[in-house]
Parts: sequence; structure tokens; C-alpha cells
Amino acid sequence: MTSPRAWLIWIIGIFAYLVAVSQRTSFGVVGLEATERFHASAAEISFFTVLQLLVYAALQIPVGVLVDRFGSRAMIAGGALLMALGQLQLAFAESIPGGVLGRVLVGAGDAMTFISVIRLIPLWFAPARVPLLTQLTGMSGQLGQLFSVVPFAMILHSAGWTPAFLTLAAMSALAVVLVLVLLQDLPPGHPAPEPSAGLRATGVLLSHAWRQPGTQLGMWSHFTVQFSGTVFAMTWGYPFLISGQGLDTGTVSALMTLYVAAGIAAGPLMGSFVGRHPLRRSTMVLLIAAATAAAWAAVLLIPGKSPLWLLAGLVVVLAIGGPGSMIGFDFARTFNPAHRIGTATGIVNVGGFMAALVAIFLIGFVLDVLHASGFSPGGLYALDPFRIALSVQLLLLAGGAGAIIAVRRKVRRQMAAKGVLVPPLLATLARQRRLNSERRRNR
Repeated sequence: MTSPRAWLIWIIGIFAYLVAVSQRTSFGVVGLEATERFHASAAEISFFTVLQLLVYAALQIPVGVLVDRFGSRAMIAGGALLMALGQLQLAFAESIPGGVLGRVLVGAGDAMTFISVIRLIPLWFAPARVPLLTQLTGMSGQLGQLFSVVPFAMILHSAGWTPAFLTLAAMSALAVVLVLVLLQDLPPGHPAPEPSAGLRATGVLLSHAWRQPGTQLGMWSHFTVQFSGTVFAMTWGYPFLISGQGLDTGTVSALMTLYVAAGIAAGPLMGSFVGRHPLRRSTMVLLIAAATAAAWAAVLLIPGKSPLWLLAGLVVVLAIGGPGSMIGFDFARTFNPAHRIGTATGIVNVGGFMAALVAIFLIGFVLDVLHASGFSPGGLYALDPFRIALSVQLLLLAGGAGAIIAVRRKVRRQMAAKGVLVPPLLATLARQRRLNSERRRNR
């Protein structure tokens, strides 16, 4: 039976992750205010998030090594402290370099949190509970985005820039205190994990993990379906909806809330599908990528401003990309031995965030080029330039889907060599229809 102490440890970890997500996504609702405060161009505003995501992605594998060496308690507390310092810096920054420094600290602290929280679960809970609690941790942490798009946005618009970011810094400071006082790395009497391997051995594991086609398939899956939602939530969604589509802040907050709720609702459904159809995981990823491209095309091509129902549909599709990208981690688990799953997971996690930072930068760059050329008399964030700039995501979606199809061939050849054959999808669907028909006749 799981002890109450274990549940307390998990709740503290979830709170720390929730805070980290709120810090990560907070800049997504201040794009217009940041443009005015820092007298910045669109490309310069995008650089805030690009650099933050670059730091996050670059630290994934090193953090995996450090958490094994120093434990989750030290890493989560250290991450929360860095995020507190970053938001404190941003609260008083009045120049682009000062603001960028704050976001770099936030990205570094954020990078230290999720992996460290996930590491606690198998140490405190029975193996049968680990998969569900891991999924719930990811889902619960996303509630932090609700804080950034509702209470944080309200504080920003009512009290101003500095009080809003001081509130975020205070949340991280509270997380530091709770983690140091209440969180423990190991249950009483639990043997300490073996020391992590040295840097050379870690490099060997990294090389072996990357050469595994299943790891590459996981990375490209994460790359393809995760980035568009991140771009929308962290940087360009809020300005696009406010300035491009002309929505009020209340409606935008409702759409962002829908984004979080849809992601939470889709998580269990995605997990159930993967569990029942493990040979169709890449097909699901490709379907999500196609739906994402179709949703963006509909919004960007429709004449004039989009109706609210279409924007809500876009938000739901983007939200599904979050749990859909978790399929990439399942590829890492399936195709790698236990001793290098952590390394493979780090590689997969880099994919979506690298795609996001490329997309965020390119969108800002295109907006600036169009504005400088006089393309849009309506301003930097008018609808017409947004149509062109946001369409760069379609190139990344196409490139990612092509990479998935190419790598999937290698994976299936590898599986066939071990006697595992993936039947054609149409044949599988026909077989499923026959089985369903037989069940109905036998009732």
C-alpha cells in the first residue's frame, strides 16, 4: 500500500512542475506589452522565447545525468530558484539584454524540473502505478498554463508589468521552500541508486541511443506534432488572436483555457490508443500532423477574420499535439534497453523544442521583413502579415512528416528482422470490422 508520505512527495513535485509550466508560458501573453516596454521588433521579441527554448533543449541530457548524481530534491529546488531569479530580473528589466537574461534563467530552471519530478515516481510508488502517475504528472503540470493565461494576464493588465512578474517570482520562491522542507529523494530504508556513469560512458550511451532508429522515430514524432502548440501558447498565439483576429482578452483567455482542457482530455485517450494499437503509433502521429496542417490552412486561408468556432477548432487540434507528442517517448522506451532509456528520452524531448524555437524565430523574422517592406499598413501584427508568417509552420510539419515516414521504414525493417510484421493499415481496418461484426452477431 502506498504511504501518505509518497502522495505528499508527488503533490509537492506536481506543484513544482505546475509552477515551472506557468513560468515557461508566461511570456506568451505579454508579447504586445514586451514590444512596447523594450521597443522591440517582432524578431527581437521572438528571440526571448527562442533562446529560452534553446537553453531548455540543450540542458535536457545534462540534467538527466545531474539528477542521477545529485537527486531530485536538489535539482527541483535549484530549478525553482533559477526561475525565481529569472522572473525577478524580468520584472525590472527595461532593455532587451536584461529581459533576455531573465528568460535564459527561466529556461534553465524549467529544464531541471520535469525530468527530476518524473524520477521521483518509481522511487516512491509501486511499478504498477508508475505509468498512470507519470501521465497524470504531465497532465497536471499543464494546469500551470492556466495561471499564465488567466490570473497572470489579469495582474498584468490591471497592475502592470512589474507586479505581474514579481508574482511569478514569488510562486517559484514558494516552490523552493516547499521542496527543501517537505520533499525527499528516497523513501525511508530505500537503498540509494547506483552512482551515474562518467561523462565518457554517457557519451557512449548517447551515441548508441541516437543510432537506434526507434529513437530517431521518437524524436521526429515529437518534433512534428509538439512544436505548433508550443509556438501558439508560448509566443505568437496571443498576439495573433488579439491583434490579428481582433478578439478581446477575455475571449483569448477562454481559448487558452480550452487549449489546456483539450490537452488534458486527450491525454488518457491517446494513452489508451497507444496501449491497444502499439503498431499504429506512427500512423497516429501522422494523422495529428495532417490535422494540424489542415486546421492552420483553414484559419490562414479563410477570407477576413476567422469565426470563433474555427479558432476554437484550431486550439483543440493544437492541444492534441501535446499528448500526441508523448508517443515519441513511448518509442524511446520500446526500442532501447533499460539502461539507456533516460538518454533516449532526452534525445526525443529535444525534437519538439528545437522545432518550436526555429518556428518562433522564423515567424518573427517574416513579420519584421513584411513590416519593413511596407506590406501591411495595418501594423506589425496585422492579420495579413500573420497569415504569411504563421504559414512557415506548414513547412516544418511537412518536413517532420517526411522524416517520420523515412525513419519508420528503417524501424519496420528492424522489426521484421525480429519477426514482427506490421500489416497494411487497410487490411487491419478490414480485419477489425470483421471482428466487430462477429461480436455483434454472437450477442
